[in-house]
Amino acid sequence: MKLLKIFSYNLIFFFLFILIIEIIFGFWFDKNNLGPYMREHRMKKIDYTMKIDDIRYDYTYKRNYHGFIGEEIKLDKIKAIMVGGSTTDERYKPENFRIAGILNKKLLEKKIDLKIISAGIEGQSTIGHLNNFKVWFPKLENFQPKIIIFYVGINDHLTPVKEMKNLMSSDGMVKNPKKTDVIKDYLKSSSIFYDLARKIKHRYYTSGKTRIVYDFNENINNLYKNKSFDFLSYNDALSKYNLNELLNRHQERINYYLSNIDKLNNATKRIGATPIFINQLMSGGNNNEALFALNYSLIKHCQKNNYNCIDLAKKLMGKKDFWWDGIHTTIKGSNEISNMIFPELYDFILEIDLN
Repeated sequence: MKLLKIFSYNLIFFFLFILIIEIIFGFWFDKNNLGPYMREHRMKKIDYTMKIDDIRYDYTYKRNYHGFIGEEIKLDKIKAIMVGGSTTDERYKPENFRIAGILNKKLLEKKIDLKIISAGIEGQSTIGHLNNFKVWFPKLENFQPKIIIFYVGINDHLTPVKEMKNLMSSDGMVKNPKKTDVIKDYLKSSSIFYDLARKIKHRYYTSGKTRIVYDFNENINNLYKNKSFDFLSYNDALSKYNLNELLNRHQERINYYLSNIDKLNNATKRIGATPIFINQLMSGGNNNEALFALNYSLIKHCQKNNYNCIDLAKKLMGKKDFWWDGIHTTIKGSNEISNMIFPELYDFILEIDLN
């Protein structure tokens, strides 16, 4: 009985000690606590294999403590980020073959002291990008980028407008949809012990899970097994379409999209950064009417409002081996896209005070 009493007291003191440590050192009352947000996009390590042209690349896709793709970096050192969906995330390729990685190499060659950090989140449209300014970026102390590049269009043309308006935090799984998961994620984000354990695991632990394999050549062959490659250039699209009729048909989506672009422009400027918008294409080029309407309207809107925009959809002449699944680019695709956008991006960067 006496031993049981001693054990009970020790147990109570132990839990009181844990509670005191949590209250003092935890993030329960921290204004910068991410809470239930970004749990799926922080401290991630996933092993991948990419195969193309009989070459195999083994690599580890990483997201750091703050949710950015790549290694750990002090927030006050981040001067430029690239925001987008899976076409920006590009986890299916090693970092040096991704658009951001290729652009960084070009900046280095130009002796520009700037590294573009990828903030891509799979599945995000402009709805999710806007939500980043509410639940992610404001929680990052000393995060003061000078440039935010938005690589947009594809995900905004895929979802019906009425559904898009209801997405918010579920866009890109920035917040788990289940209430029980939300509670769990909040507890995990707030606990100092869980945070320390996760940091240690992220730094030293290798999962040993089966690698996720992407075979680009196999995917390309399957993609065109029953159809031929058909890329419509910008100029041919202008000849093919009745432009006014096409724009009228997609007017609701265009209006909603451009409204989000305006909000992203304003949100970026509010944190002291300069926004740069880049449109994008899939393997069919400008054959997709809805995407063509968004891309065309974005550039006209940029010209009207004096936004910094790069019209990739007008410049790019796609080839069969630029996309491995019709949406996501191969090494050649990302390299060509980087070549197309870099000259204008470089000019924009020269006009921006990076200090």
